[in-house]
Amino acid sequence: MAITSQSKERQMQTPDQIRSALQSEIAADEATVTARALRQARKRKLQVNAGRALLGVLVVGGWQLFAQWKIIDPFFFGQPSGIVRQLVDWFQHGTSFGSIWSQIGVTMEEALLGFVYGVLGGVVLGVLLGQVRFLADVIGPYIKIVNAVPRIVLGSIFFVWLGLGTPAKVLLASVLVFFVVFFNAFQGVREVDRVFVNNARVLGASRLQITRHVVLPSALTWITASLHVAFGFAVIGAIVGEFLGAQQGLGLVISDAQNHFNPNGVFAAMVIIAVIALTAESGISFLEKKLLAWRPPSSTEVAGI
Repeated sequence: MAITSQSKERQMQTPDQIRSALQSEIAADEATVTARALRQARKRKLQVNAGRALLGVLVVGGWQLFAQWKIIDPFFFGQPSGIVRQLVDWFQHGTSFGSIWSQIGVTMEEALLGFVYGVLGGVVLGVLLGQVRFLADVIGPYIKIVNAVPRIVLGSIFFVWLGLGTPAKVLLASVLVFFVVFFNAFQGVREVDRVFVNNARVLGASRLQITRHVVLPSALTWITASLHVAFGFAVIGAIVGEFLGAQQGLGLVISDAQNHFNPNGVFAAMVIIAVIALTAESGISFLEKKLLAWRPPSSTEVAGI
């Protein structure tokens, strides 16, 4: 009966009134769907944060209790309370090699320089080889050979060439970053829709214009995805380089703690590295959103996943 009365009312309305009523109903439905999606996204975010906090409490609390109950030996495994004391001591009194801030600064300088150089090299060579198949066929095998060489071996070679200073660590970090970004950029260029490229050529676009306006935007998703992993590899390269030989840096602090059988010192340095990595991850995620603002959201992003 309600449906019949509504149809009768619409028959008595003008076309403009019917169109306006339908638009109002559609807008109301969209608002309802959007509000429901936002509520679900907020609820899921709270659940995720609660799950993370619970997992952290279980791991850290269990570790502390097992160490106190002697289920695990604190001499070998350390304990959270000892890690906190070690961090407080470092930030108050410094390390054996100077202020902890100077150690962090040295490692961050090496990691950031390696990250920038590695990303630039990986993007340029990846885009170039992705577009020029002849170069890819010629250079590709050599890139795979170098990628297969253990990084510790490359680090030793770099130290022979450049000594124990910053350049060797930066070069090692750059190499680790380069391969991650290169393969993603290369594959991203190969995945570009050829219809877009052909249409741009028909419209008279040059190779440079096609690269700038078609290839790079299409491959940007692949490239930005690699940055999340690449920064971690930059930090690893800097730390490994400091392990091999250094006068300052977090890697040297970890090596010193290891040589003195101080697991709390090793874990304390790992906590500092974790904070740096999470901070960098937030910055990279922000940059990714800015660079990909033109892209329509995916289904998972719409759902808040």
